[in-house]
Amino acid sequence: MEISVFFYALAGFAIINTAFNLFLSKVGYSKEPEPQGNLKKAVSVIVCSKNEQENLKTLVPKLLEQDHPNFEIILINDASHDDTRIVIEEFMAKDHRIKMVDVVNNESFWGNKKYALTLGIKKAVNDHLVFIDADCTPNSSQWLSLISKHFSKEKNIVLGYSGYKKIDDSLLNKLIRYETVLTAIQYFSYAMHGNPYMGVGRNLAYTATQFYEVNGFMNHMKILGGDDDLFVNQAATSENTAVSLDEDSFTCSQPKTDWSSWWKQKKRHVNTAKYYKSSHKLLLGLFYISQIGFFLSAILGLLFGINWIIILSVIVLRYIVFWVVLSKGFSRFRESDIIIILPFLELILIGTQLALFISNMVHRPKQWN
Repeated sequence: MEISVFFYALAGFAIINTAFNLFLSKVGYSKEPEPQGNLKKAVSVIVCSKNEQENLKTLVPKLLEQDHPNFEIILINDASHDDTRIVIEEFMAKDHRIKMVDVVNNESFWGNKKYALTLGIKKAVNDHLVFIDADCTPNSSQWLSLISKHFSKEKNIVLGYSGYKKIDDSLLNKLIRYETVLTAIQYFSYAMHGNPYMGVGRNLAYTATQFYEVNGFMNHMKILGGDDDLFVNQAATSENTAVSLDEDSFTCSQPKTDWSSWWKQKKRHVNTAKYYKSSHKLLLGLFYISQIGFFLSAILGLLFGINWIIILSVIVLRYIVFWVVLSKGFSRFRESDIIIILPFLELILIGTQLALFISNMVHRPKQWN
């Protein structure tokens, strides 16, 4: 009886997980969606910066080099303690396209990035908004044009990809890049299947009209984080959302270099997922459960199952699908170097996510930066 329970549990979890992986193959095996928009649309690039004086010195020149005929840059100084404001003012003196929003903390919105972003959106003169973080850089001078050309009469939200820079001989860096690509494969595939549920603020675009139609961030203003994923989860539909998969439309961020900083960052990100729509929480939760269930039943089956050859065959079959699907997605997002260790990174991430969930139940983060 125990043998059949182990086998059927393993087979069940493997089937569910394989079905999810096949669903996620959409992003790896599909062509770049053909944009329907106009390249000449005026665009406002919005950058929220808190203590980012050095990063702005790198980012702003890259933004000014963008091959786009009509754009402004809104630089938000979110109550910084360093010389962020001075750096912004220096850039403003050199180029008329740069404007500043100087945010002063108040009791109602202390340390709230959404409040700062709302002020930046109000400052923008254009309806089409493109967002990038201060610690990011565009992959090319075509970034802004490639992202914004997906805007059309129907499409007013555009999901972009933002990866992290590679650091050699760093397990943490490999894990960060693995988690980033896996998340991208998920939210791009869901969007391409007509069920968008999140985006990342390091490379995201939407219209001010869409922002005001859903009352901006008001429904989740008091929730730390979620200026990107919670907004998309609330506002995005199959009709109004486009994706940009051109490599030149990607951005790249500076990764955390120590486990403590990364853990703090992930605690903030994980905290927002529980506010997703119920259907999205159900699907994402089922995917995670299928992963945990597969690993546990595989271990128990190999330890206590008599017919270990059949059990091993199920495990191998699942990993074949896993590798075929994810390797294509990782190649699309230019992270081929970690394909060989995907199963190892998957196991680490699953354990880490479980620990983060438990940790957030005990201690919730207080500020965005």
